Order: sequence, then C-alpha cells, then structure tokens
Amino acid sequence: MSGDWLDNIPGPARDAAFMARALQLAERGRYTTTPNPCVGCVIVRNGRVVGEGWHKRAGEPHAERIALAAAGVLARGAEVYVTLEPCAHHGRTPPCADALIEAGVGRVLCAMTDPNPLVSGRGMSRLARAGISVESGLLEAAARALNPGFIRRMEQGVPHLRCKLAASLDGRTAMADGASRWITSPEARQDVQRWRARSCAVLSGIGTLLADDSSLNVRLSADELGLECDEAVRQPLRVVIDSRWRLPLDARLLSLPGETLVVGAEDNAARRTALEAAGARTLLCPGANGRVDLVALMHELGQLSINEALLESGATLAGAALSAGLVDELLLYQAPHFMGDEARGLLKLPGIQRMEERIALEFVEVRRIGSDLRVIARPQLTDSAPSSAAQP
Repeated sequence: MSGDWLDNIPGPARDAAFMARALQLAERGRYTTTPNPCVGCVIVRNGRVVGEGWHKRAGEPHAERIALAAAGVLARGAEVYVTLEPCAHHGRTPPCADALIEAGVGRVLCAMTDPNPLVSGRGMSRLARAGISVESGLLEAAARALNPGFIRRMEQGVPHLRCKLAASLDGRTAMADGASRWITSPEARQDVQRWRARSCAVLSGIGTLLADDSSLNVRLSADELGLECDEAVRQPLRVVIDSRWRLPLDARLLSLPGETLVVGAEDNAARRTALEAAGARTLLCPGANGRVDLVALMHELGQLSINEALLESGATLAGAALSAGLVDELLLYQAPHFMGDEARGLLKLPGIQRMEERIALEFVEVRRIGSDLRVIARPQLTDSAPSSAAQP
C-alpha cells in the first residue's frame, strides 16, 4: 500500500484505510497467536507505508516491534496504526509502548483499548505522557470481531464458545440407528477444520467419542491454512466431557499429536491414573447429579488461557451448554435433504413449553459452503438463563 491513491481523500478516510490494512495483517495470525491476540501494525510517513508487522505467536516479537524494525529511522515522526493498544508491561517480550516512544513516532491510532487488565489504558497513557498524539476507537467493531476469545477471557474469565452443528433441512443430525456419515458436503467438513484450527480447544462428550471414536484434531496442512509450509499446524486441546471416566484407554485421540484433557465428575483415582498413563490429562469438575459442571469447566479453560473453544457434540451436551448461556455463537451447517421424523433431532432443550420460553437467535451470517448452508447465529439469552449446568 503506497499511499498514492489516498492523496485526494480526506484524513479520516485515509486513517480508516491504513487501519483496515493493519486489521488485514492481524488476520494472518489467526491460526498461530493463541493465547495472545491477533494484532497488526502499519507505520505511515508522509502518506506512505514505511513499515508493517503482525504478531505471529506468543513469545515472538509483537506487531509494533516488527513494523518498527521494518521502518527503521523513518519511524521518527510517523503515524502508527495498530489494531490493539500497545502493551505497557513486561511479559515474554518488552513493552511495545516503550519501543514506540524510543522510535520517536508522532501519532498512534489504536483500534481498541486492550482488555487485558495488565494493559487496559496504560499503554496509551504512557504514549501520551511522552508527548505522542494518541487516539482510540477507529474500526473498533472490526478489531473486536478479530479477537472475540481473547476479549471474552480477559473480561469474563471464560473462552468464547462456538457450538458446531450439522443437520438436514428438517433439523435432523443422525438416523434413528445413529448413522450420520455424511450429512454435509466435503466442503462443509473442510470448513469445520478451519474453525478447529483457529480454536484453542475442541470439546465433545463421551457419548460422541464412544459412538465415533472421534479424533477432534485439525487435518488440514500448513499450506491449506495459508501458513509457512515448514510450520507445524497447532493442534487444539481436545477436551472430553466424561463424568464417569469411560473413555477407552485405546481411544484414537490419545495417540494423536497434541494434548487431550478428560473432564470427569466422579472422584475415581484409579481410573484417572489409568487415563493419565494412556497419555491424557484429567480434571475433576463435579456438578449436580454426578455430572460435569459446564460453567465451572469454562472457567477452568479460561485459567488454561483458552481463548476460543469449539463444541462438537451430540444433542444433549449442546442443548445443556446453550441452555446454560455458555454458547456465544452457533455454527449450523444445513444440508439440502430431509431425514424424516424418526431421525435424531438437533438439540435437546427440555423445559421449553411456551412460546415466550424460546431461545431467540440473531443471524450474523448465512453463506453457501459447497452444497450446504452455513448459518452463524448468536443466542439472545435472557437474564433468567441458568448460572450452572451439568452434563455427562
């Protein structure tokens, strides 16, 4: 982006164009940055880009430092467009606010304040005290949409939970005998792989694991994800919700790259020891009626720095998570066929008897994927939603 085409448009539109470029750069870290947020940075001097950067992974240089290194001495007096407030604390890397001050930049535009309480306004304050012009809020909605999991974890201590569902047009997920391969198209299944790849954890229930011996892993290559070809694809944490520790010791997912966490509700030391010997980590998270407490589990995952989690399960677990107000987004893949009255339904939502008890949804996006439709929707739960939930 040279900036020549921006010469004849007003300043605010120029600012938005450069911030849009920073957001585009930040997107490149979608599959690698966790548990850090995706961040992009563009440095502009006299209307021309002199440095760009994006954060690739935790422990490596942040977007601002990469862009400053590219800009060199041209950063002095320049404008900096960054999708998240520059950090002001020492983590694995030094504060980016200090680097911007040392480089002598003249103006910093942040898309949003960092929700991390270790930063949250401190970076902008430090820049302002150094005499740098600071602004925040440009394309903030787009910046927040880029990092929903990081924001949710920082603000509420839990991951952003997506629930993936695949169904026929009449809302059926399997035949009466349990057969479900394949409801959706190969293109839809590949799309699910991309959602897995951006997730820090993939959750499923023991019923699904016993029925399908699921892998819950990412099966796309680095090239298919747009990563550097010599880069290993990050595998999400596989979380099995298994109240009574029934996961077979020879389950396929225990032998795959990446980690598996089995979450139970019964205090069965012998069974936990056996699962750990087979390669799993275990977590005791008891709830009501001998079930796993899903609300407590979400907080445990937050403590493990899980930003985005993807729930791929049967109707009971998905319904319990939705009813408890834990689901932030629904990913529904709807195939163009009918499966009939005897086939299994999409969600189990007991207790809904009246029209006013329905769970309202807001459609975010409807897109064709292969021969199917992918619907992204947000639940519009009321304040009366349960504060806890238990599940096998």
